Amino acid sequence: MSGWKAKRFWTEAKAVAVDGGWQIELDGRLVRSPAKTPVIVPTQAVAVAIAAEWNAQTGEVRPETMPVTRFANSALDKVMPQFEEVCDMLAAYGGSDLLCYRADAPQELQQRQAEAWDPILDWLHGATGVRLAVTKGVMPIAQASDGQAVLRGHVGRLTAFEIAAFHDLVTISGSLAIALAVSERHLAAEQAWLKSRVDEVWQEEQWGPDEEATEIADLKKQAFLTAAQILADLRTDS
Repeated sequence: MSGWKAKRFWTEAKAVAVDGGWQIELDGRLVRSPAKTPVIVPTQAVAVAIAAEWNAQTGEVRPETMPVTRFANSALDKVMPQFEEVCDMLAAYGGSDLLCYRADAPQELQQRQAEAWDPILDWLHGATGVRLAVTKGVMPIAQASDGQAVLRGHVGRLTAFEIAAFHDLVTISGSLAIALAVSERHLAAEQAWLKSRVDEVWQEEQWGPDEEATEIADLKKQAFLTAAQILADLRTDS
């Protein structure tokens, strides 16, 4: 017996202003998360984006085409109940940041990494006072515990909704530094994505593109750019 799949049953989805933010309604009925939490988001821009995803559904509801809805569900059902734990997990990326691990060789790749990554680490130092140590190879390098505490403090200042978007910036790029640079508007999302891909682009140039890897990279890029847009929309006055 095939699994039951939800089908469109509403005529119109729209964003509605309420106390504490904006809710999404389907023909006047409140949208709820999988945990039955009312989906109320902080800004009109995010609510309008969610409503647009619901309005775009035809026939069977396809959650994979609704990234902003999934983000809101994650913020409500996952981040809010365990906010400190999620912040700890994301801040821990500062201890093994992509930008801190450089190639032993060749020199051209080393140069590309330095040109792409050193300015971000310099910015991070100027913005937070934390100077992340850099090494060659893949052997773990210890980062100063006081610096890690400072970075954890910066992550903890984000709201639960911001953390839900920030999560993808960190985990997709593998870099807390890149995510913070995007969050603080130091780097545009497209630029940040390219800087996170230095090693992969190098490999493609040496060995040629791999169709499956390219497909996966395209999906990751879209998720990264969507997360950055959500973060911007969360900071847009309604």
